[in-house]
Amino acid sequence: MDMTRQIISFLGALLILVGYAGHQMGWIDARRPGYNILNAAGSAILFWIALHPFQIGFIVLEGVWTAISLWALARPRTA
Repeated sequence: MDMTRQIISFLGALLILVGYAGHQMGWIDARRPGYNILNAAGSAILFWIALHPFQIGFIVLEGVWTAISLWALARPRTA
C-alpha cells in the first residue's frame, strides 16, 4: 500500500509541475482550462494523500490550491 501511495502522490505532483513548467515555458496558457485542470487534479490528489497521515500544512496548501483552481475553471470567460 505504501508504494501505491508514493506513486499516486508522484502523479499528483507531476500534474502540477507539468502545468507550471508548461506555463513558464510558454507551452500552456494559464487562462485556458487545461492549465487549471492540471492544477486542480494534481492538488486534489496531494490533498487526499495528506489526509492519511494527517498533515495540516499540506492539507491547507493543497485544499486552497484545489479550490482556487476549481474557481478559475468555473468563472465566466471574457472574450
